[in-house]
Amino acid sequence: MKYVKAEMVLPEQLLREVQKYMNGVMMYVPKQEGDRKGWGVKSGGRQKLEQRNCEIRELFSQGATIDQLTERYYLSCETIKKIVYARMNRRL
Repeated sequence: MKYVKAEMVLPEQLLREVQKYMNGVMMYVPKQEGDRKGWGVKSGGRQKLEQRNCEIRELFSQGATIDQLTERYYLSCETIKKIVYARMNRRL
């Protein structure tokens, strides 16, 4: 994220209007909706997590316990349960 001085990019009238709401603080301006991609889409992180979660569900269905999966994937018991049981509830 790049830091830019507001007075360098905003017209003076708009800057004064913004200062009515936020004076002397930093503000984050998100990209426009059309330019924004979902979390992990560009880096492949979302796909890797989905692949890991499928693997966890498969091992659980083959008889692996929650504790075994916790140790293998370094996740909390609660996280493993969410992964395993969320998919099962969707199937029902």
